[in-house]
Amino acid sequence: MDRRTFLTAAGTGAAALSLGAVAVPSAGAAQLTQSSVPAQGAGTPLLMRWFRDTYRSIEAMTTDFGLATDKIDVSGSGAPVQSRQTSPTNIGCGLWSTVAAAGLGVISDATMKRRLEHTVRAVEKLERHHGFWLNWYDAHDGSVLTQWPGTGDPVRPFLSSVDNAWLVAGLRIAADASPALRPRIARILATADWSYYYTPYDPADPVAGPGQLRGGAWTDTEEFTGHHYGALNTEPRMASYLGIADGSLPSEHYWHMLRTMLPEHGQEQHPGGSYVAMDGVRVWQGHYTHRGRKIVPTWGGSMFEALMVPLFVPEPEWSPRSWGLTHARYVRSQIEHGMEEAEYGYWGFSPANIPEGGYQEYGVDAIGMQVDGYASNTDRTYTEDGAPLPPASAFTNGVVTPHASFLALPYAPDEAVANLRALDRDFGAYHDGYGFRDSVNVGTGRVSDYMLALDQGMIAAALAQAIRPGLLQRPFRTGGFQSKVRPLLAKERFSI
Repeated sequence: MDRRTFLTAAGTGAAALSLGAVAVPSAGAAQLTQSSVPAQGAGTPLLMRWFRDTYRSIEAMTTDFGLATDKIDVSGSGAPVQSRQTSPTNIGCGLWSTVAAAGLGVISDATMKRRLEHTVRAVEKLERHHGFWLNWYDAHDGSVLTQWPGTGDPVRPFLSSVDNAWLVAGLRIAADASPALRPRIARILATADWSYYYTPYDPADPVAGPGQLRGGAWTDTEEFTGHHYGALNTEPRMASYLGIADGSLPSEHYWHMLRTMLPEHGQEQHPGGSYVAMDGVRVWQGHYTHRGRKIVPTWGGSMFEALMVPLFVPEPEWSPRSWGLTHARYVRSQIEHGMEEAEYGYWGFSPANIPEGGYQEYGVDAIGMQVDGYASNTDRTYTEDGAPLPPASAFTNGVVTPHASFLALPYAPDEAVANLRALDRDFGAYHDGYGFRDSVNVGTGRVSDYMLALDQGMIAAALAQAIRPGLLQRPFRTGGFQSKVRPLLAKERFSI
C-alpha cells in the first residue's frame, strides 16, 4: 500500500508530504468554537464501546514479536488477517493506544506495562540509521523489508521524518505511563537528533536553505528527498515540535514554515494576508477564504493533516485565537463539503483505504494548498478557485473515512457522533468487536474490508481525549514543550 505521496510546492523550495482532499467555496457560516464531549454523560457509554472495540483491533494487529502491523483484513469469518509490513507510525499508534486502554480501564495497569515492554523490546531490535527508524519492517520478526509483500516490488530503505515523529511520540507516551521503561526509552531516543533532517535558513538563498525539515532520506545512497515539509498546518509539524522541544531544532524553524504558499506562487487559492515580523523572522501570515471563513489551509485538505497533532499537543488551548480557530473552521468546511457541496449526506475526508482496494488521499480540495490535490471521491472531482462549483452529481464515488469524524470530536461532537451513527446504520461500517472499518463509498455502499493501524490509532487517541481529556497529552505539556513550544503558539497570530 502506498501510504504517502511526495508532493512539491513548485517554486517555493517548500513542500509537504500529505494524504487526501476535495472541496469548494461558498458563502458564510456560523463559527465553531472548540467544545468537548463530556467525560460523564449520555455519550460516554457509546464512546467507551467504540473505544473497547477499536482497541481490540489494535490487539488483533499486534504480532507475537510485539509490533502493530500496518493493517488487518476483517472480511473473513475467522480471525482478522494481519499484514506483513509495519512502519514507525504504526508502532507508535500501538504504543499510545495501549496507554489509552489502561487509562480508560479497558486493560489493567499491569497488562499495559507488559505490552509496552514487549513493544519497546522489539523496537530496540530494529535496524536504525542516524538514530531513526526505516519506513518498513516485517512486523513479525523485525527485519527490514526489501520487497513489498504480495508484489515483490523493491523497497528502498528510507528514513521518514514524519513517520519517525509518530514513533517518537508513542515512545514518549509509553515512558510517561510506565516509569520502569523510562531509562530504556531515554537510551533509544538519545540519538534521535532532528537536526539530521533540518536545512538551516539561508537568507541569501531561501529556496535551497528554507529553514525547514526534509521529507526524509534514502539510506542506500545517503540521499535526501528533494522536498522539504514547508506547509505548517500538516502532520509533519509533529517532528518540528519534537525537535524544538528537545533543542535539536532552533525555535525560529517554526516561523519559517508556510501558513500558505507565498502570494506570487501558484497554489489552490490566491491567499489573503500580510507580512509580519515574528521573533525577527519575516513571516507571510497568509490565509484562504472558504465559504466565507478565513482558515489556514493544509497541504492537501485532509482532516488528519490538521487534526492529528492536536490529539497530543494542546494547540487549541495554547493558541485559541489562531490554532483553535482554524481547527474549528476546518472541521466546518469538511462538514459543509460533504453535506452541502457534494451532497453525500455524510462527511469526513482523510487518506484511507479505497473501499474497493488500494489507498488514496481523500480531503477537501479547496482547503489544501496543492492545486488539484486531494479530492473527496475516488474519481477525483476537483474544484477551481473562482470557478463555479461542480454540481453535486459530479462527485461520484465519494469516500467517507470514519477516523475523520473522530478527529472532529472536540470541535463538533454532536455532528461527529451523528455522522458515525449514520455510517453504521446506513452502510454497516461498524464491525462489532473491532470498531469502524476504514472507509465507505457512500455512492455505492461499498465498505472497506480493512482496518489500518494509523487510522485506528487516531480513533483510539481521539476517543481517549474525548472521554478523559489530557490522558495522552502529559508528555507534551511539560519540559521543552512547555518552555519552548508553548510560547511560540502563544505568539502565533494567524490572519484569520
